[in-house]
Amino acid sequence: MSDTPSRTVLVTGGSGYIAAFVIARLLDEGFTVRTTIRSLAREAEVRASIAKLTNAGDRLTFLAADLNADAGWPEAVAGVTYVQHLASPLPTTSPKNDDDLVRPARDGALRVLKAARDAGVKRVVMTASVASIAYGHGSRTEPFTEADWTDETNLSDTSPYERSKTIAERAARAWLQKEGGALELVTIHPGLVLGPVVGRDFSASIEAVKKLLDGSVPALPRFGWALVDVRDIADLHYRAMLADGIAGERFIGANDFWWMSDIAAVLKRRLGAKARKVPTMKVPNFVVKLMSTFDPVVRDRLFELDKYRPVSNAKAKLTLGWSPRSDEDAIVATAESLIAEKVI
Repeated sequence: MSDTPSRTVLVTGGSGYIAAFVIARLLDEGFTVRTTIRSLAREAEVRASIAKLTNAGDRLTFLAADLNADAGWPEAVAGVTYVQHLASPLPTTSPKNDDDLVRPARDGALRVLKAARDAGVKRVVMTASVASIAYGHGSRTEPFTEADWTDETNLSDTSPYERSKTIAERAARAWLQKEGGALELVTIHPGLVLGPVVGRDFSASIEAVKKLLDGSVPALPRFGWALVDVRDIADLHYRAMLADGIAGERFIGANDFWWMSDIAAVLKRRLGAKARKVPTMKVPNFVVKLMSTFDPVVRDRLFELDKYRPVSNAKAKLTLGWSPRSDEDAIVATAESLIAEKVI
């Protein structure tokens, strides 16, 4: 690489929900962005979504690359200083075989890291998840921190998703230590990502609010998550890309833990008539367990029932100056955008 750092950043998985906001932030900060998608047939759709956030002009280009294949990755990383690695599968239901998630998450991360090392990239910022921090240990009153790791061997308190995120991050860090050379890696660990949607194709995380608004959840099971706004996660990715002295660090990007009933209460209070289908009645745990016998989505997440998993974002605030907006504003922004996009 030349002594002058390139102003081009590679963002993998450009069709993803978080990726759109990361791309927009980079463009707004004056960077040129190259992004990968599995098929260039989606380029126009992705451009249209990003256009709702910022004017890309001629500073956004697309390349085809898939996590499951080597083709395209050397071209994708050529001449860039930083890589934002966001591409990773996030299913609405669990696959029958763990490997369907583990393989693309783990092998895809290693493909990106190897290509980045070979191209002389300075730093890869990789989207991990609280799924690789706060699971496999049951409920806990003390907040989980970046020092914690999910126990992926505990099959009763993880799903294939949590196991895939944990295995992928462990593999990435092990590879970097042995073969990474001068390449730096920083991982970002979002909670349940809410916030405005920019089209009808959005993350599975948004379903938590969508199902409340459209009435498809008739009552409130005791499920809960640590929440975060997508705009704040994009900001955290940006800060982690440029900050000095943080090579190898992990940063939790999540705020308070909210039960579904708490989210419903905010929707009722802030949206009025627009939230008329949002339920108010809570479901006893035994009823949820009965529901799981015929509802595959509930069955897949049954292990989370009544589990309290708070996390601490103190490190991101102290080290990176991260200042996320309120969870309530994130909940309302999600709902209002779903209505505006006519998803609801």
